[in-house]
This record gives sequence, structure tokens and C-alpha cells, in this order.
Amino acid sequence: MLALTRKAGQSIIIGEIIEVTVVEVSGEHVKLAVKAPREVPIHRKEIYEQIQAENRAAASLPVEMNVQELLDLDKKK
Repeated sequence: MLALTRKAGQSIIIGEIIEVTVVEVSGEHVKLAVKAPREVPIHRKEIYEQIQAENRAAASLPVEMNVQELLDLDKKK
């Protein structure tokens, strides 16, 4: 892990496409701005971990129908 010291208004660049700027420092709180292409997902860590947990839970659900059963259902329509 890289630890950096930045002041309000200063930035760091990640790769060539992501810029993180310190917008404000107030006591123990730091406000950051992230500039990145739209296709780069940006989440707070707790939200990212929740998304990953939900994806794992969904992937572990039992599959009730196989592909052939789904095709048969489609043919009945």
C-alpha cells in the first residue's frame, strides 16, 4: 500500500486515466473527488463489499431448470 500526504486542492493520478483530488479536510473527515471514465466503476468500499456478497449469494442459488427445459418452455409460447 502506498501512503501519500496531500493538501486540499492537490491530486494524485492512478494509471493514466484516474485522478483523485482532495477537495476538503475538516477534522477527521476528508472529502475526495474522483475523475475517471464512465466505464470505470467507483464505489465506497462498504458498498463494493455488499455488491460482492450479493453476487456470491446469487451465484450459489440452486439452478432449478437446465438449458433444455428453458428451450422447451420457449417453444411452448
